[in-house]
Amino acid sequence: MLRFRVWPPKVSPSNLLRPRLIVPLFLAAICCVGPAFGQLTVPGYDGSSISVSPNGDWTLNVPGPQWSFAGNIGSPAVASRANRGKDSLGTYQEIAFDYTVSGGGRTASIRLYQTVAAALFIQTSHDATPNTSPFPTISQYPSSLSHISFNGMFAPADFTDLLSDSPWGFFDAAGNTFILSAASNFMTAAANRLGNGSIAMGISPQIAALPAGFTQKTLLVFGAGINQTFQNWGESLTALRGKRRPANDSDTLLKSLSYWTDNGATYYYNPGGDSYAGTLQSIRKEFDSKGIRLGSLQLDSWWYPKGPDNNWASHSGIWTYAASPALFTADLAGFQSSIKTPLVTHSRWIDVASPYRSQFAMSGNVVVDPTYWDGVAAYLKSSGVTTYEQDWLGSEAQTDFNLSDPETFLTGMSAAMAKHGITVQYCMANPSHFLQSTNYSNVTTIRASQDRFRPEIWTNFFYSSRFASAIGVWPFTDVFMSTELNNLIAATLSAGPVGIGDPLGQISKENVLRSVRADGVIVKPDVSATPRDSVFLNDALGIDVPMVASAWTDFGGGLKTWYLFAYTRGSNNSVTIDPASFGINGAAYFYDSLKETGRLINARSTYTFNLTDGVGYYVLAPVGPSGIAMLGDKGQFVSMGRKRISSFTDSGVAQVGVTFAAGETMRTLFGYSPYPVQVGSLTGSHAGLSWDPTNQIFSVNVHPAAGKAGMQFGLSSPILTKPGCDLRCTGTGPNPGLTLTQPARQ
Repeated sequence: MLRFRVWPPKVSPSNLLRPRLIVPLFLAAICCVGPAFGQLTVPGYDGSSISVSPNGDWTLNVPGPQWSFAGNIGSPAVASRANRGKDSLGTYQEIAFDYTVSGGGRTASIRLYQTVAAALFIQTSHDATPNTSPFPTISQYPSSLSHISFNGMFAPADFTDLLSDSPWGFFDAAGNTFILSAASNFMTAAANRLGNGSIAMGISPQIAALPAGFTQKTLLVFGAGINQTFQNWGESLTALRGKRRPANDSDTLLKSLSYWTDNGATYYYNPGGDSYAGTLQSIRKEFDSKGIRLGSLQLDSWWYPKGPDNNWASHSGIWTYAASPALFTADLAGFQSSIKTPLVTHSRWIDVASPYRSQFAMSGNVVVDPTYWDGVAAYLKSSGVTTYEQDWLGSEAQTDFNLSDPETFLTGMSAAMAKHGITVQYCMANPSHFLQSTNYSNVTTIRASQDRFRPEIWTNFFYSSRFASAIGVWPFTDVFMSTELNNLIAATLSAGPVGIGDPLGQISKENVLRSVRADGVIVKPDVSATPRDSVFLNDALGIDVPMVASAWTDFGGGLKTWYLFAYTRGSNNSVTIDPASFGINGAAYFYDSLKETGRLINARSTYTFNLTDGVGYYVLAPVGPSGIAMLGDKGQFVSMGRKRISSFTDSGVAQVGVTFAAGETMRTLFGYSPYPVQVGSLTGSHAGLSWDPTNQIFSVNVHPAAGKAGMQFGLSSPILTKPGCDLRCTGTGPNPGLTLTQPARQ
């Protein structure tokens, strides 16, 4: 159930010009209000309702904060009817009606869902008409709210303007939130705030006319909590569009460490010696020598010839999309075979002098011919490519602007790659491209920051990650060097790709192995790190607070471990941790991963500290029924990540499953305990149990059997057991089925 803080109803300035509709909430079945009004009303989720009147007025009421949304279709609503149904988002009740505008007939409906806090506005043109009178046009909505949209390439957050191709999020001081966005035709959809304050959701005014049969949809999602409502909105949108949301290890790029040669990397348009291929083969050998498996290798735009003279070193558009003979003595497949690593291949736009211009159907600077896309995908598949990166989407790699070509371009690309088992990454994408990705299950990643990841763009990245992860596409930081510890932490917390671009001989094994296992598998959180709600609220008001971005691993039963990346952005370096705001109702342990110190935060208490170094990385873990707060693998940034900690339960005894990569022989588990712990091995073995009475942190070295280990932990009696003693001290032994006796609580 939604729980909102109640605020007085608010109206936009434009709505003061006409009487406000007062619509009762109906919580039962469909009903009609008395004949004097001729008004249809249907109920929705948790007491919400919609109403439509014969004069064309419509109203959506949301309980809790008592929010109202209202508008008028611009002509009488006729043949109004109430319907029940079910679509890919869930069961709904709706009011549908007909009306006439610009000399043509239209049908519209407002669909209110029964199990999701969402409304869907649908408009269909029966006749070809001018692109006027968009539906919905919302003249009444909650006023005096803060807002966010996403602005231009890489979709950085904007708290000042409301950008037309972006979702619009509005929120109050309590975090009550509603989000408006297009739900179809994303490449040409547009939201506009009119001079009278109304919000018009429809198709861009650059499109002069709408054809007969054209349908446009708009989604409104409302809820408690900014991050939670963004997630609900994104899941609703992907459900409506039919996208299968990819897991964060669903392709090679997402699962394992990658090496990049794009702008900001060492070998961007720089062979690094006599041979590009030779340099990259040496990079692969360096990974091998350091005991780290390389998951994939990205080849940026240098790998294919470009215009105007069919030269790989040019920075213009594509001449032909195939490996440059000047760089690869064999073909691309031969290079991939020699390096024995899956490839990620970059793509630009089509050069004005490219022979493709006369061979395939074009629109703007890109190909819209399915024959081209099938040929490209087949070539990449035969060359060991697992991910295709389409760059320059918000700039040169665009079609003519009309209702069909942008969709044809992106759909043709995705369909051909999917046919050949290749996933897609978007780069330099506008918000419209982010939204368009909800149509394609194989668009798995998107660049959420400008070139060359660095502290100056961390904030843009975390906000863009909120947008991307909500709609089922994993954010990518872009390339950085493995020696840059803080960049590596942020990239790991993205739950997306981790890609480095170090010079030959300078890859930091120590740092990299805190992000990944020895087999290159990234140990990541369940979700992407995004700004906390409190950061949204303060940034919207222009108040200087440190960024705190958080992600988590959730094993259920209240065992959710949080990872917090914090940094100053002005003079304020104070951070307050309130475990209750993380959903932790009892005590929690707050661990500084960089300083290796921690402290207990008691139930219903908070902890305030200063970021004296400007940047900090922390783990926040609940104290479970055993009295222990499990912190996980001491060697990993994401210490409870599922690729390392395969299972975790705590029903009075904490049980932890550990996964090892091939060749790994030991990991160190650690956690908080108020006094020494007992440890038993269920699978594998353990040694070196210790407990630090200052930090109250225990640790134990764990060894695998057949690549796995299982440990269980319980508190020892503070009277009968010496510090550092394990179960062998009591004679119980490290046997399966071990039972630990818990001490009485004080």
